[in-house]
Amino acid sequence: MATGQVINKPPSLPPYPEMIREAIEALNEENGSNKSSISKYIESTYGGLPQAHKVLLNVHLAKMRESGVLVFWKNNYTKRDPNAPPRRGRGRPPKPKEPLPPGTVLSPPRPRGRPSKDPNDLQKPLKASVVGSGRPRGRPRKMAWPTGGLGEVSQASKAKPVTSNGRPRGRPPKVKAVFTEISV
Repeated sequence: MATGQVINKPPSLPPYPEMIREAIEALNEENGSNKSSISKYIESTYGGLPQAHKVLLNVHLAKMRESGVLVFWKNNYTKRDPNAPPRRGRGRPPKPKEPLPPGTVLSPPRPRGRPSKDPNDLQKPLKASVVGSGRPRGRPRKMAWPTGGLGEVSQASKAKPVTSNGRPRGRPPKVKAVFTEISV
């Protein structure tokens, strides 16, 4: 084997951005060319593409779109027209900014979120809210445990606890009809 010789060298291909530009110009579609038509044109024109052709095409299309060489609109790629105004995206356009008069000093922007409390600031006394009924706000506290303690179970604690209006909690027991014997 001789030195300096390369066996099975693939034919040299132009760079991908050049092939993409050529495909878009050759296809000359009104609204631009989509990715699959660009790929088919490159495959038919240039033989011996690498196995990762689709990945390389995606990468180079994205780079060209971000750099501003191509415009991506409605799933199609077109060459940028230097005279055309930039296309607006979704949403409301930003307001035009008026220039500030010379000599104005801008304050630094406020940080996001709730400001932290100053530890040196004196606590302001909380005002007790006056309610017309005189009752405190919120849910009333639970009733206290029986005076006998938790260990002992008295007969009074076995029964349903009685609320302040004299009625036990829960659903009342079902009333059974009383039958009387009738002798004939």
